[in-house]
Amino acid sequence: MTGLVVCAVVLVAASAYGVIHRQRSGRVRVRGGDGGKRLGAAELGEELGERATLVQFSSAFCAPCRATRRVLGEVAGMVPGVTHVEIDAEDHLGLVRELDILKTPTVLVLDADGRVVRRATGLPRKADVIAALGEAV
Repeated sequence: MTGLVVCAVVLVAASAYGVIHRQRSGRVRVRGGDGGKRLGAAELGEELGERATLVQFSSAFCAPCRATRRVLGEVAGMVPGVTHVEIDAEDHLGLVRELDILKTPTVLVLDADGRVVRRATGLPRKADVIAALGEAV
């Protein structure tokens, strides 16, 4: 009987964690530690967008990274002055550590000056990215 109770408690805890993780994944939000960080063309390997830049950190075997690339490419094509830059996390470990990138895909929304204004981990929703761009301008 005790084993059944333990199994039920573990099942409930794992389910609660899964629901919370799924709701938070892909949401574009402000993170306290990103306030003063700034990126430029030297770190990104490309020029910043006129209005904003979407920086995506990816890895080679990341399935959600491909879908994220598609979403960000569509948004960059729809919104004038917005650039999408994809960075291979494995090739830029110093930048990954500096920006505290813990998983891929991670998307940073930069304003025209290169300041990090928003961050998303996981596959972001197109509407959330567009809303974040409104705040970056």
